[in-house]
Amino acid sequence: MLQIPILRKGQPYTSLDVARVAHHRTREPFVEISQANAGLIRRDLLDQARGRVALAGFSTAELVSMCARAADHFLNDTLPIGNDSQSPDDYVRQVSATTGLPHPLARRNMLKIRTMFAEMKSVLDGLTRNLDWEILDRGFGNFEGHNLSFFPRAESLGIVLPNNSPGVHSLWIPAFPLKTPLVLKPGSAEPWTPYRIIQALIKAGAPPEAFSFYPTDHAGAGEILRTCGRGIVFGDSSTTSMWENDSRIEVHGPGYSKIIIGEDCIDNWEQYLDVMVASIAENGGRSCINASGVWVPRHAEEISQALAGRLAQIAPRTAEDEAAKLAPFTDANVAARISAMIDQGLNEPGAADVSASVRGTDRLMNWNGCAYLLPTVLLCEEATHPLANREFLYPFASVVKINQDQIPGALGPSLVVTAITNDSNLIQKLVNSPNVDRLNVGAVPTNQISWDQPHEGNLFEHLYARRAFQRAAAV
Repeated sequence: MLQIPILRKGQPYTSLDVARVAHHRTREPFVEISQANAGLIRRDLLDQARGRVALAGFSTAELVSMCARAADHFLNDTLPIGNDSQSPDDYVRQVSATTGLPHPLARRNMLKIRTMFAEMKSVLDGLTRNLDWEILDRGFGNFEGHNLSFFPRAESLGIVLPNNSPGVHSLWIPAFPLKTPLVLKPGSAEPWTPYRIIQALIKAGAPPEAFSFYPTDHAGAGEILRTCGRGIVFGDSSTTSMWENDSRIEVHGPGYSKIIIGEDCIDNWEQYLDVMVASIAENGGRSCINASGVWVPRHAEEISQALAGRLAQIAPRTAEDEAAKLAPFTDANVAARISAMIDQGLNEPGAADVSASVRGTDRLMNWNGCAYLLPTVLLCEEATHPLANREFLYPFASVVKINQDQIPGALGPSLVVTAITNDSNLIQKLVNSPNVDRLNVGAVPTNQISWDQPHEGNLFEHLYARRAFQRAAAV
């Protein structure tokens, strides 16, 4: 059986306490992961300075060059994993084994992470607004005629990571060239990606002291977030709610991402069907940037029928099938609970499961020993319906009838909004809305990433603060 150790400032450590993770289909034990208790984490984090000192020995440009090398190491090389080794094909099989993600989706996520590494220069330029990197290296300098000085808000960045999709790990990688040591708590079923990212960076020349990897329980995760000066937490509302009012912690919860079609474009809705389908179904519908709502002033019935028809073509396939687009649930009980929640919501008047009549089967399906939820499109008469603004871990979307004038005020927090409209008044209202984190104007899928843009906050501003700075002429 594979064994994954703890990494304590880059050094492998095998603990007596282990968690065994089973293969999602066979239910046979697949990997044994050493577990770090809260006491060990607390003791290790008494010395957070060592990692920052190690990173300070490199310029930002050198660290960006390491990222460029790590891009190819991550995608193409055989890298260490515990006392074993992991080829790219091994990685794909292992991610699939414990998360259910089909092989083609795992490979697509590998490419996403490789792109983040390879495009790090433009990523940092976007996050820092083209700041001269030498100012970050020195801590002060003159840029475009202004004296600037920045200082790190914390000695390290602690992150509680999710299981939903490997691509999400691209969000924290820029902390490395920003000279911030990383303290990672991997998802219980997806230790593979953060571990491989660390090994790719170490092979590229990164100091091992910059990386700590602590598979742990809820108490250990809390210790990481409380003890590191800055943190990020991924998860559903039950996981993230306790950190929402802590300014040190950046919360990445449900996305509730949406597509809006304005009055000026709604009569041509068929032109945008591909954008809607991609936004809902890409990556198995597992990402917070997948659309879970399509809000329209008219043609809601036709749109919901068309979406249901297109998404009904997505069916369970074997993990190795290159046409696989849907992931099973590793816990059949979770799939059953989600389906029951949807059915309960449908008991409330004003919503209908359009997909039910199109696919001709139950939403919950057991196939090849695994539990699947088949793509689901609902039609909601009003934005106030309980199912009008929900998100689940599979291709699910509600087509919501709403007057265009009501849209900005009714949206609620939305990670991504794609507004298909040329109406300057609607666009301006969305630009001014504090509920819209990322705004696409035009037929841009919600899941399309621009690497030089911030995501749920600006990581540079999360890690660095600007101070007032003046310097007298040398005496």
